[in-house]
Order: sequence, then C-alpha cells, then structure tokens
Amino acid sequence: MPVAQEYIKIKGAREHNLKNIDVQIPRDKLVVVTGLSGSGKSSLAFDTVYAEGQRRYMESLSSYARQFLGRMEKPDVDHIEGLSPAIAIDQKGVSHNPRSTVGTVTEIYDYLRLLFARTGHPHCPECGKEISAQSVEQITDAVQLLPEGAKILILGPLVRGRKGEYTQMFKDLRKSGYARVRVDGQIKDLSEDIELDKNKKHDIEAVVDRLVVGQAGSQGRVADSVETALKLGGGLVVISVVDGQDMLFSEKFSCADCGVSLGEIEPRTFSFNTPHGACQTCMGLGAKMELDPELIIPDKNLSLADGAISPYQNQNWYFGQVEDLARRAGFSLNKPVSTFTPEQMQLLLYGEGGDIHKYRNR
Repeated sequence: MPVAQEYIKIKGAREHNLKNIDVQIPRDKLVVVTGLSGSGKSSLAFDTVYAEGQRRYMESLSSYARQFLGRMEKPDVDHIEGLSPAIAIDQKGVSHNPRSTVGTVTEIYDYLRLLFARTGHPHCPECGKEISAQSVEQITDAVQLLPEGAKILILGPLVRGRKGEYTQMFKDLRKSGYARVRVDGQIKDLSEDIELDKNKKHDIEAVVDRLVVGQAGSQGRVADSVETALKLGGGLVVISVVDGQDMLFSEKFSCADCGVSLGEIEPRTFSFNTPHGACQTCMGLGAKMELDPELIIPDKNLSLADGAISPYQNQNWYFGQVEDLARRAGFSLNKPVSTFTPEQMQLLLYGEGGDIHKYRNR
C-alpha cells in the first residue's frame, strides 16, 4: 500500500524569473506564497505547480480525449513529487454576481452535481430514511386512502420546467387517443389548437384517467391507469385531487413511511441556478430581500406630498400611482402619514393584493 506523501517536492524550478529553486510545500494545508513584486510568486504557483498538475492530468486521459485539448508544455523544472491534479483561480476579474462561486468559477460544481446525481442515495426529508422505489400496487393503495368520493385526475408528466412549443407532442397524444392535457396547471382539450410561448418554461401532463375514489371497480381501474401514466411519464405519475393538492409518485424514489415522493435525481436537482434545485425562499441566492417600512417611511410626521416615502422623492411616475391609490382608498396626500389607519398603511406599503388598475400619469 503506497505511503501518503506529506509534501509537494519541487526541484530545479526555473520558470520565468525563478532561479533554479528547490522548495517543499506541505500537502493538505493552507499555504500562502508571499513576496515582493516580481519575486516569482505566480511563476511558482501558477506556471510551475498548477501547470504541471494540469499537464499530468491531461496525460492520464485517453488519446481520443487529448486530441481535443491540445498539447501542454512541461514547465521548466527538473522534478516534482507528490503532485495531484490541480485547479487554479486567478485574479483576472472579480465577479460581483451572487451566483458566481468558487465552485462555478472552477467548474468543480458541475462535476459535484453529476457525482451526487449518479452515485447519491436520496433520503426522505421528513424521517431521514433512504428512499426506495414505489410499485404500482403501493401507488394504488395510496390513492385508495383518499376520502371516498374524491374526484381525481391521473396524469402522466411529459414536460417539467422546459421551454418549447411542443406542437408535435400534442399531435402524437391525439393520435394515441388522449383527449386532454394539463398545461401549466390548466386543463386543455387536445381537439383545440394549443399555442405555447417557446421562450417560457412549461409543465405538461397527459390526462390518463378521471375517476371518483370508492366507486365500484375503481381499484382495478386506478392500477391500470397508474401503470399507463408511469410508462408515459418515465416512471412518474401525478394524482391530482380536484379542488385539492397534487401528489407526485415515483416508480423510483419514494418514502413508504411518510408518503414523500421525489422526482428522478438529476444534476439540475443540485443546481441553485435552476428552479428545480434552488431554494424556494431565496431562489438560490442565499439571502432574501425584504422591505423595511421604517426605512421606506423614516419620518411619519411628513405627508406624502412632502416626501414621506423616501425612495419616491423626485420620482413623479411612481408618485402618480400613489395619488391614484389615495383617491380610491380615501386618504389625503397632505396629512401626516402618522394619521393613517392600519388598513391605509397596509395598502400604501403592500398594494391591493394583485388587483390591476389603470391610471393616467400627468
């Protein structure tokens, strides 16, 4: 069994302005290389250690792969021992994008996502047990546990969060005898022309069956429909309770104790840059933007006309919306904000709950 080396041993380094130096760098440690400008710090770290580690890694690849990478010259050094494949992050540019990390810059992130997707074992987020495959019988039994008389749709997922128009897919479904699909949560008839924005992401499920839980013969019908939906959805089936929630079942990953089902584990599942992997609270940024009413209206003794809303000062377009809101809600622009009722403050800060109104800006 080989003995692990403690040092990266460099002998006779002469790259650029290095003067035939010998040095030992401890492995598995944080090592800082310092010195005057022009003393050879970058020549040692980047042009010698990193370049040789990268060259050795390239040589370990097949001849077919190397033909696409080009030839890398050996650094001007006599000998290097204990060197592993290396990565380098230089200081060419600092990115202020919160989605740019050490992992994305070095592309290690992509390999880690692939590693977790292919070799990882999913566990239930509720109880922590390892999630296993779910059979047609188990899915059928779970459906039968729904309240008797519940109306359900058995759906086969075809598209999940992908862009496109999918015109040909709708034609193929019609030819296969399907009458309806659910597109982005809306049931649509396949006899109609379904037009989708090709630049937006869509969720599309084929409606395999519609039935009522507890009816005579429903169990056998559920089993047949679930099996059909699993084949159509590539191992996934959605049981949608009318006026209720959707239940996602997986032929591959499901917790039998908690009833928690997961979709197929893919590299994008571990990406904070896609809706499939990003946290739903912060959308993958690690921070949540929130409003502070005390900063928006720092002095409540001022009126709206006197500039009580700090961000809206000298912003006539936005203030026009406030004027329109004041007319509808019945509060004055000339009275101190401190005199507003809680309901008026709620309207001023958070709007009207999605209601759309037209107004003319002067």
